[in-house]
Amino acid sequence: MQIFKSLVFTVLLTLSGFSFAAQVNINTADSEMISAELSGIGKSKAEAIVAYREKHGPFKNADDLARVKGIGQATVDKNRDNILIQ
Repeated sequence: MQIFKSLVFTVLLTLSGFSFAAQVNINTADSEMISAELSGIGKSKAEAIVAYREKHGPFKNADDLARVKGIGQATVDKNRDNILIQ
């Protein structure tokens, strides 16, 4: 019984370290929402995404994010499942 309790505790402790990001529409979200929901994108990169969108128009696909200075393809790939374009 003690082993089972220890195993459950370990699993719960491990899962508590994970954060589950929500999907975010990069064509409508503000910089706070973008930085909160996309991994590896802080406040300044999120502001750069919004500025790029305002200057160049809406993103057509997730890969367009790599055109924003400071955002690489690896960051796009890491967040692909959470990026909406609608």
